[in-house]
Amino acid sequence: MIPEPPLKVITRLRDGRIHAYVVGAGVYGTLKPAAVFQPRDGDEVVASVVRQDLERVVYTTLNGVVCLTRAGDLLWASDFEPRSDVRHGHQPGCALSLDGRTVWVYRPDAMAARGGGDQWVVYDADSGAVLARRELETVGHGAFHHVHPVDGSIYLDIGEGQDGSVILRGMGGADGEPEFVRYPWSDRCLIDLAPSGQQFMTVDHGQADVAFHVHPSGDVLFTVPVEAFGYDREESFVEWSGGYLTEDTAIVTLGGESQDEEEWFHYHLVDVRTGTPRGELAVEVSNPYELMLLGDGSWLTDGPGGDPVRWSGLPQPVPPRADLTEVSD
Repeated sequence: MIPEPPLKVITRLRDGRIHAYVVGAGVYGTLKPAAVFQPRDGDEVVASVVRQDLERVVYTTLNGVVCLTRAGDLLWASDFEPRSDVRHGHQPGCALSLDGRTVWVYRPDAMAARGGGDQWVVYDADSGAVLARRELETVGHGAFHHVHPVDGSIYLDIGEGQDGSVILRGMGGADGEPEFVRYPWSDRCLIDLAPSGQQFMTVDHGQADVAFHVHPSGDVLFTVPVEAFGYDREESFVEWSGGYLTEDTAIVTLGGESQDEEEWFHYHLVDVRTGTPRGELAVEVSNPYELMLLGDGSWLTDGPGGDPVRWSGLPQPVPPRADLTEVSD
């Protein structure tokens, strides 16, 4: 049974401020910010997350993590020591746990030249106290967090550039201490978790195929290569994007280059019950990473003013592309 999805709050950094948008049932079209947070003077925000009640924001900079109230009061901050003067190549990330009690922060310390390896740190969301710290054997540029919708465990996908991608999962232990598991791959990129949390989707780092896995074991349910979508592997590839449109349907992004050396990409549907391609979804986006799937048959793209736009409309199961129309509120 698919759980009732929690209220989703997404953020966008606009004009130096963090805009929070609530994605609720029946809310379509251009979304307007439900709350706006002003970072501290001098802070350059890398990643951010806002609590569901819209009263707190947590964000990372190149050298720390900060928690502020909606009024702009500092609740806590934690500096990454030693301070790094490296400006590029490392992007710290953050996530809130499903219950909002903990903050999970990925520190790409190796690329930041802090003299050690990367870290994954768990903070108390109220006090900023460090609850756990995992030393990682990675040299990542950045990472994406994925919060499991049922058991609250958190997946972390660390991108190591040409060296591949590492996937870990953190969860609450029997004694209250977080436990960490590393999956036995260095060549798969985590793309998305299913709405029910029963499976997850990865793309080969070499971009030859997409695979679907059982949660939490990681056992492969099936793999779909580029050729299954009707493309030549020498001329096409699977993008590191896409995800679950619904519980039963995933979007796999295929890309390539035309004879005129223009890049192209298409969004292909896959029935995740059978592993069968089912045609395409027509989406008007500027790049393959703009599309954000919500798992309920709707998705977000970027609007002309910077606000996200929510769309809906399940496509037909065979080739003619779905008509795409913006649904007004």
